[in-house]
Amino acid sequence: MRIALGLEYDGRSFSGWQSQPTGGTVQDALERALSIIAGEPIRVIAAGRTDAGVHASMQVVHFDTAAMRPDMAWVRGVNSHLPHSVAVQWARPVDEQFHARFSARGRSYRYVLFNHPVRPALLHGRAGWCHNPLNLELMQRAASLLVGTHDFSAFRAAECQAKSPIKQLKQLDISRGGHLIHFDLHADAFLHHMVRNLVGSLVHVGKGRQAPDWLAQVLESRDRSKAAATFAPDGLYLNGVEYAEHWGLPAMPTGWMP
Repeated sequence: MRIALGLEYDGRSFSGWQSQPTGGTVQDALERALSIIAGEPIRVIAAGRTDAGVHASMQVVHFDTAAMRPDMAWVRGVNSHLPHSVAVQWARPVDEQFHARFSARGRSYRYVLFNHPVRPALLHGRAGWCHNPLNLELMQRAASLLVGTHDFSAFRAAECQAKSPIKQLKQLDISRGGHLIHFDLHADAFLHHMVRNLVGSLVHVGKGRQAPDWLAQVLESRDRSKAAATFAPDGLYLNGVEYAEHWGLPAMPTGWMP
């Protein structure tokens, strides 16, 4: 049978999502815990891979197993074998046609930025930091130029393995609450480092180093060297994966986010 799981994790102590020969990834920890509960080796497939230091308030995975267990065994039972920085939030039996990655219709990310002259302590590793004052209106104007279906090559990592750089960015909202600035993005899919590269360039505009129209020029150039540097992973959260309703999966994240 095929099981889908929703989980959250703090990426600070992991070498990213994807399994590595040396271990130390979220996938390695999850598969080890699942294998204990299932009594057989388990391999999972995720909706998306996150880099070292990147978090998730709602990652979705699926796996196949011959083990018959109540749903709560895949939640509390698995959690009892996971490090405290990873927690399964829900489990659902799904049709064998369901695929965590290929059935996804969209993905959402939030970048949390602490905008204050002094670096944070309690948010260390959980939020990016910029000591320069940022102009929210300028960043919002620049963000509006990026929404839509575009070739995002200018914001793509050199090692990106995506077949096409053309993505539909459906949402890029920027809001401020106190010293925290939230960048909320939703797209059909994202390129490697795309969110962190977009945030880095938007912050560049917010500092007043470039006008909002500069981002449209960077986008049109399709040249990664024209954009700003990749922003730190600390404040990035995968916070939702969109699926068709007939799969019967929870639509919204259940975990905590700053």
